[in-house]
Amino acid sequence: MPKESILYLFVYGSLRSGFPSTAYNYVSKYFTLIGLARTKGLLIDLGDYPVAVVTDSEKYISGELYKINNKEAFDFVIAQLDDYEGVNVTSNETQLYYRTVTEAIVEGKSIQTWVYWYKGDVTNKPIVESGDVMQYLMQKQKQ
Repeated sequence: MPKESILYLFVYGSLRSGFPSTAYNYVSKYFTLIGLARTKGLLIDLGDYPVAVVTDSEKYISGELYKINNKEAFDFVIAQLDDYEGVNVTSNETQLYYRTVTEAIVEGKSIQTWVYWYKGDVTNKPIVESGDVMQYLMQKQKQ
């Protein structure tokens, strides 16, 4: 499937509903929530916040799957989200995330979707076993 025909977005962190991020305004305005979903990956605890990285293991990250409302707006919206996630950086900045196509599972169906993965070093950082940012944040608040 050509990448330009992929009109879904899997989000697991600050782009999820309920987060007070300015970027979520783009998600809620231009996308429709399909439902809760999961994708293969590891959620890593950096201390201040969790990040997601690709894995070959059978570990999954929980999140939400969205579909663009108007495919003509996709390039504009994804450019805004790329900026928010630090995908496109200048020469004096560090790229934090990259966006790529992955498979998300929603209601037992597999859908090709875009996702943002962390690009930094996660060596010796603990895995968030639940794979769920919301659960991670609730646990941190209780500590």
